[in-house]
Amino acid sequence: MSLLFSGGARPPELPSPETVLAAAAFVLAVVAARFPLRWLGWWERPLARLARRKRLAILVAGLSPLLLRAVLLPWFPIPEPRVHDEFSFLLAADTFAHGRLVNPPHPLWVHFESIHILARPVYASAFPIAQAAVLAAGTILFHHPWAGVWLSAGLMCAAVCWMLQGWLPPRWALLGAVLIVLRLAVSSYWMNSYWGGCVAAAGGALVLGALPRMMRRPHWRHAAQMAAGLAILAHSRPVEGAFLGLAAAIPLFTWMLGKQGPPRSVALRQIVLPLSLLLALAGAATACYFARVTGKPWMAPYVLYRAGVSMAPHFLWQRPGPEPLYNNQEMRHFYVYSEMASYREARAPLAAGLMRKAAAYWRFYVGTLLSIPLLTLPLLWRRRQSRQLLVMAAVFSLALVGQVWHNVHYAAPATGLAILIVVMGLRTLRLWRWRRHPTGLYLVRCLPMACVLMLLVQTVAPRAQDGPIEQRSWRWPPPGNVARARILRQLASTGEDHLVFVRYGTAHDPGDEWVYNAADIDRARVVWARELDPASNAKLLRYYAGRRAWLMEPDLPSAPLTPYRDAPFRPMPFVQLGAPGIAVLRSAAEVGRKVLETAGVREDTPLSCYGWNFVFTHATGVAGPAVNGECYGGNDRARPVAFTQWFSWLVRQR
Repeated sequence: MSLLFSGGARPPELPSPETVLAAAAFVLAVVAARFPLRWLGWWERPLARLARRKRLAILVAGLSPLLLRAVLLPWFPIPEPRVHDEFSFLLAADTFAHGRLVNPPHPLWVHFESIHILARPVYASAFPIAQAAVLAAGTILFHHPWAGVWLSAGLMCAAVCWMLQGWLPPRWALLGAVLIVLRLAVSSYWMNSYWGGCVAAAGGALVLGALPRMMRRPHWRHAAQMAAGLAILAHSRPVEGAFLGLAAAIPLFTWMLGKQGPPRSVALRQIVLPLSLLLALAGAATACYFARVTGKPWMAPYVLYRAGVSMAPHFLWQRPGPEPLYNNQEMRHFYVYSEMASYREARAPLAAGLMRKAAAYWRFYVGTLLSIPLLTLPLLWRRRQSRQLLVMAAVFSLALVGQVWHNVHYAAPATGLAILIVVMGLRTLRLWRWRRHPTGLYLVRCLPMACVLMLLVQTVAPRAQDGPIEQRSWRWPPPGNVARARILRQLASTGEDHLVFVRYGTAHDPGDEWVYNAADIDRARVVWARELDPASNAKLLRYYAGRRAWLMEPDLPSAPLTPYRDAPFRPMPFVQLGAPGIAVLRSAAEVGRKVLETAGVREDTPLSCYGWNFVFTHATGVAGPAVNGECYGGNDRARPVAFTQWFSWLVRQR
C-alpha cells in the first residue's frame, strides 16, 4: 500500500479554482433567475433526447472518456508507473498476459525482492487480481497495459449510467454519468496511472444497479449482475466491497422478507439460488488462485505477504507485530519506519486524522461544485428511497473508518452511490425558489457547465509534480517515474540484454522504488536488481554472464548509469544478522568466526567498536551498524572492548 496520507511537511496548497467556479455558478444562477437567461439550459433537450434511448446513452457514456482522453494524448502521454502498487499490478498483468497465474521463484530471488511483491513461495503480486486483469487485457488487445486502464474508465462510466437508470429517470441518469466522466474518468489518477479505481467503481455500480431492478421485477439476470459486481469487488477492494455488499443486502432482504416482497418460491428461485450459486463458483475460483499463490485456498496472497514483511497492522484496533528479518535496508525503512509512522499517526489523535481523511475523500469525489446539491440532504432524508441510500452510504463508510491507510480509491466501490445521492440532490435543488425566483433551476443548469470548465482548468493548469501522491482536484496527475522509464527504453533499444544494479543513497525515499521486473525475469531485456553484498553480487553477475552490467544510483542528480565494472565499491548497508537471503550473514556464529579470522586476533583482544566494525565490513562486505554508547557498555569510547562484548552488541543491531 503506497501512502497517500503520509507524515511530514507538505507544500502549500494553492486555492482551488473549483471554489471560484462554484461561487460564480451561484451568482450566475441568482442573476439568471432574476433576469431569465433561458439559454443556460441549452444542453437539457439534447441530453433528454439521448437519455430516452437508454442503451445508446450507456454507450455514449462509456465512449466519452475514451475519446476525450485519446484526444489529449499529445499533451498528456501514456503515464509511467511510479507507485509500488502500480508495479505490483503490472507484474500480475504481465503474468496473466503470458497465460500463467503465478511465476516460479527466481533462484537468486533476494536481489529482486520488492515492496508488494511475493518472491517466495512463488513470484507474484501480493494484491487482488481485478486491476491486473484489465491491465492484462490491455496488453493482449493493444500491446500496452495502460490500454486496460483506458478501457476500464469507459466501462466504469457505462456501468454507472446503467446503474443510475435503475434508480432515476433517464435524463437524470445520463446527467449523473456525464458528471462522472467530467470529474473522474478523464483527468484523475484513475485514468492516468496504473493504480486502479475504475474497476472497483464498475463493480460497485453493478451491485447498486441490480438492486432496484431486482426489487421491481425479480429475475435471475439481475441476480447474475449483482453477483458479477460482488465478484469484481472481491478481487479489487475486498474489504470495502464486502461493506457495500452488506449495505445492499440490508434493503434487499428487508424487502424480500417484508409484506411487499415476492412469494418465497420466486425469491428463492430468481434471487437466492442464482446469487448463491454464482458467488459459490466465484469463491471456488478464488480459492484455486489462492492455493496457487500461497499453497492454502483460504489464505489470500496479501495476507501471506504482510505476515512476512510488515509490523504495522491494517486496522486501527490491531497491535503491531514483531519486526521481521529483512534482506535490505530499503524494505526495512518502508515497513518499520514509514508504515509504523502512518500507524501511529492514524491512531492519535484519531478524530483529527479521520477528519483529514474524510476531507480527502470529499475533495476527490464531490468537491465544492457537487457539494452544492448536498445542501438538500435534510430534505432527502424525509424521503424513503433517498433515506435508504444515505443509510447505505453510512454503512459503507464504516469500512473506511477503521483502516490505517486511506487512498481515495479505497472508496471506489461507492462511486455510483455518491453520484446517485448528488443527482438526487440536484433534482431536489431544481425546485428551490428564492424570493419567488427559480434560482435552483438555474443553479442546476450552471453546475454541469462549471464541471466542464473544471476539466478545462485541469488541462491547462501546471501539471502536479512528483512528490506526495495526494490528488489535487484541479491538477493533472504527475507523469510517473519518467527517469526510470527513459533508462529502460534506452537500454532495451540497444538490442542487447542488460543487468542494472540499483544502489540507493543513505537518505533514500522508500516510496521511490526502482527494483521491479517483468514476470519472466530471465527473458527480460533489462533486469533490475538490488545491489547487496559482494558475494551475492558476484553470484548474480555469474548467473547473468551474458548481460552488460550497470550501476544505477537514482538518488544522485541526473541518475547516472555507470558500467558496473567501473563503479566505485560500496559495502552493503547493514541488515540484521540472520537475514535469510544474505548468505554471508545467515549464521551469526560463522560471522564471528570470519571476523576473528580476518582480524587475526583472539576473542579477548581489545579493539574499539569502530575497529571491530571495520574488520566486520572487510570480512563480509556489509557495512557495520552505527556505533553507539551501548557498544562500549556505557564506558568511555576511547577504551577498547573485547570481541565478545562487541559481538553481543552486533547481534542485537538491526
